[in-house]
Amino acid sequence: MKKIAIALSFVLSLNVFSTLWADEGMWLPFLIGEKTYQEMVKKGLKLTKEQIYSANKSSLKDAVIIFGGGCTGEIVSDKALIFTNHHCGYDAIAKVSTVEHNYLKNGFWAKSLNEEIHVPGLTVQFLERIKDVTDKVNAELKNTDATKTLESLPKILNTIAQSELTEEEKKTNCEARVVSMFSGNQYILFVYKRYKDVRLVGTPSESLGKFGGDTDNWEWPRHTADFSIFRVYADKNGQPADYSPENVPLKPKYVIPVSIKGIKENSYAMTMGFPGGTNRFETSYGVKLKTNIENPYTVGLRDIRLKNMFEEMKKSEAVKLKLASYYARVANYWKFFDGENKQLLKYKVYEQKQKEEQKFIEWAKQNNKTEYINLMSEFDQCYKNWTPYVKAKVYFQEGILGTQLNFYAYRFLSLLNASKDDIVKNKKNYQALIKELNEQIDLPSDKKNASILLKKYREEIDGQFVPTAVYSNISKDISMTGTDQSSLNAYQTFVDNLYQNTILLKPDAFDKWLENPEKSVLENDPAIQLVNAFYQIYSSKIAPEFNKFQNCNFLLQQKYQKGLIEMNKGKKEFYPDANFTMRVSYGVVKPYSPKDAVFYKEVCTLKGVLEKYKPGDYEFDLPKEFIEVAEKKDFGRYVDKSLNDIVVTYITTNDITGGNSGSPVLNGNGELIGLAFDGNYEALSHKIHFDAQYNRTICVDIRYVLWIIEKIGKADNIIKELKIIG
Repeated sequence: MKKIAIALSFVLSLNVFSTLWADEGMWLPFLIGEKTYQEMVKKGLKLTKEQIYSANKSSLKDAVIIFGGGCTGEIVSDKALIFTNHHCGYDAIAKVSTVEHNYLKNGFWAKSLNEEIHVPGLTVQFLERIKDVTDKVNAELKNTDATKTLESLPKILNTIAQSELTEEEKKTNCEARVVSMFSGNQYILFVYKRYKDVRLVGTPSESLGKFGGDTDNWEWPRHTADFSIFRVYADKNGQPADYSPENVPLKPKYVIPVSIKGIKENSYAMTMGFPGGTNRFETSYGVKLKTNIENPYTVGLRDIRLKNMFEEMKKSEAVKLKLASYYARVANYWKFFDGENKQLLKYKVYEQKQKEEQKFIEWAKQNNKTEYINLMSEFDQCYKNWTPYVKAKVYFQEGILGTQLNFYAYRFLSLLNASKDDIVKNKKNYQALIKELNEQIDLPSDKKNASILLKKYREEIDGQFVPTAVYSNISKDISMTGTDQSSLNAYQTFVDNLYQNTILLKPDAFDKWLENPEKSVLENDPAIQLVNAFYQIYSSKIAPEFNKFQNCNFLLQQKYQKGLIEMNKGKKEFYPDANFTMRVSYGVVKPYSPKDAVFYKEVCTLKGVLEKYKPGDYEFDLPKEFIEVAEKKDFGRYVDKSLNDIVVTYITTNDITGGNSGSPVLNGNGELIGLAFDGNYEALSHKIHFDAQYNRTICVDIRYVLWIIEKIGKADNIIKELKIIG
């Protein structure tokens, strides 16, 4: 730990903006500086730094976990009970649901350990230790061509990570990852222990856990019961193990107590979690590219996909269940990219970045920092070289690969170059993928999307990126650039034939093929042929330019951030961009006024849930038993006495982003007061630009969580496991 503190001390003084707002920051918990810590104390923190993070003793960090592949969870009982968001557990809940036992629709509450349901493939990870390995990485990079830094870096980082694992760590399912901080100015090793036996314990019905649906997503006021409950199991020695009835609940190092004392305006709030990614050092050139090309086209293509899926989901409960998880993933960032674009433009972030860059260049000239004087011109050229390819990249990823069939066909392209022995060796993996595709795909909406997206690609994308052979097969009689119905009919006919004849939608035929995997079958498969035609253009014309751009941008950012360190040395403590490593953020419960004559209170209540209720509505329906209990005002000990109601959600000024979903929201004593689950629409520029005035984190109040568990789920066994304070 001491080595890291010394190695990173110089970067923690960085202050990118002229004013660093107190609540901004996703801080590395093992490197919280004294100024930041004192600011936390001033707002209400009662814990020491070592109680938050300790390398040698149990601390809060031992109870905060990576849940699944991209969320956060927290340990809340000595039997390793996990609280996380409902949308984080959504895939797992859907996976163990059937039409007969639809836990997604009806909810689920295990009343004993024996009733808990193992979720195949679901894992959680605990952070074990960290180490600075900057010197090792830089020593390897010295022997690397600078123009291929990003190409070489993954292998270098992985090799160093694996070499750092001890024999004991290798035996106990530990994994090591080396992560870049400040765009390659620092490299830190993180070692995690992964547990593979995770079981579903409880979840409210989807009508509660996803109340408000896409309409309320990223919005405040919000009334969503966004939580689900799982448990970690281990072998009898407390070590990770594959699922077995003999496994027992893990004995955790640290358990977070639960507080029902409640919150009020200006209450201290702290989150710990794994924010996935920010780009707060982005230049004006990057902002311009995002607002002009990347976001608008991504939003437009996702809008098409969502509308067609939604139409089919409304027709059938089975289709709704089948598409639920996929639809949610597409929809979540459809709205995010739309909101991000609007906020970046509204708050003139491009212009703000230009002013910061001009200030940086003036500093470089005044201080004779010759290595930085032309840096912005280099950024300009780097982006100019890449811009002509951006739209085609978006259309390939969001358009061509925007259907279920095409996406899975893309995953099977590697088989075209695999040997028969390799295919047979990995037979089970390929069978699992085919099974997954055929269970999840909704043919009517997928085919409709395929027709429309194929047509749009031809109409919108420059001819050099268009596989002419594909379009000549669609129709030789009409212009492919037209927008008439006959043109669309030609695409639909082509797609119908493709879906009817691909082996990927015939599991039995695919299984038989695996017995003697002749390449010619895949080479002549219409779905594989289609995707491969687009991929060949992407891999030969677009991907190389993207790789050049990424490498160029990485090296320039490395220099830019190093320069910013020099320019701002000693002024303020600062934090690296989020990169799915453990971070702490702090703030207070606080209302806000997003526009003239509009004022948003800091809390939402059960009264508001009932006001939004629309019987039979896809997004605002409620279970009958929920309404009965709510209308009786059977609040128990979870009532907020000042409101004579249940506080459902509240907002804080904390700085979070994707990956923080499920993060514990803690009071000054380190007690759980809620779960972070969303941000607000007015501050969706937060990945690039933190807005101290409007940024809010939306949290589900822990009292609402417990009220639903006890009063709706009748799961007193879960309540009894918790250490409840107040």
